[in-house]
Amino acid sequence: MMIWREPSDIPDYAGAVVTVGVFDGVHKGHKAILHAAVRRAKAMGLPAVALTFDPHPSVVHRPQVPAPMIASLEDRLQRLEAAGLWATYVQHYDLDYAQLSAEEFVARQLVGQLKARAVVVGADVRFGAGNTGDQKKLQELGESAGFAVEIVSDVRSAEGRRWSSTWVRELLEKGDVAGAARVLGRPHRVRGKVQRGFQRGRQLGFPTANLAGEGLGEVPCDGVYAGWVVLRVPGTQAAEYLPAAISVGTNPQFDGTERTVEAHVLGRSDLNLYGREIAVDFMEYVRPMMKLSSVEELLTQMDDDLRAVAEILAVPVPSRIAPEAVTAC
Repeated sequence: MMIWREPSDIPDYAGAVVTVGVFDGVHKGHKAILHAAVRRAKAMGLPAVALTFDPHPSVVHRPQVPAPMIASLEDRLQRLEAAGLWATYVQHYDLDYAQLSAEEFVARQLVGQLKARAVVVGADVRFGAGNTGDQKKLQELGESAGFAVEIVSDVRSAEGRRWSSTWVRELLEKGDVAGAARVLGRPHRVRGKVQRGFQRGRQLGFPTANLAGEGLGEVPCDGVYAGWVVLRVPGTQAAEYLPAAISVGTNPQFDGTERTVEAHVLGRSDLNLYGREIAVDFMEYVRPMMKLSSVEELLTQMDDDLRAVAEILAVPVPSRIAPEAVTAC
């Protein structure tokens, strides 16, 4: 899939089927729209192109309200490619861009830049300054500009709720990562560079890869989880999935203050991940974060956690790792 970030990146082509959205998380509702765009493109003999935005418009309009993305831009683009798109235009979103009227947005970008001959969007589509454009406005402008408009109805769960990014966030706030995976259609993922911590886990027999700070994405509520550490295989597009016990929180046992994601890869003492970007996939909630009465009680609880995580992930139960066996420096 081609990725365009400037008008000069766009090659000359006859026309496209265009879909528009932030696509945060690329959940099941988004997938229905993307698949409809790809089907329409194949029927018309045209490429399918997505227009997405970075940063999220809410960050620009409400900077005082934290709004971490459910998925990083890299993961979002990978999932758009997996849906079958030919190209994605990543529009830098700022206050100047936000002033485009609905008419200007359609004329300059959809028709002028992306050469839309059909536009496929969800029923909740909004565009133009002040979100004045809606599906009715898009159909009116499409008739004038000569492109078709396909509106994809909301996709709902068996219990009748619309698949949405809001629903994913609600579930993550409760630690229901399995429920979030149901809405997303895959496990929830955070991504970041491994930082040096206090190495307490190493001394206790549970070395961890630590992620912290902004830019990780939407981190689930504090607790212990079963999941996977995902590593890019150098020189390839392949990934290696390593079973992991994941701790989210401030480490109350040692009176920590910074909220971190700490992933202990089961049974591995040879991983040197400092400074390396990794992804962490959350599969299932194990227990809440808590402060225990002693380090000995903590170790007993962590042994129980490893057994629970191994059972969830269907992998062999590991033992603690001797501190001198850890080769990461």
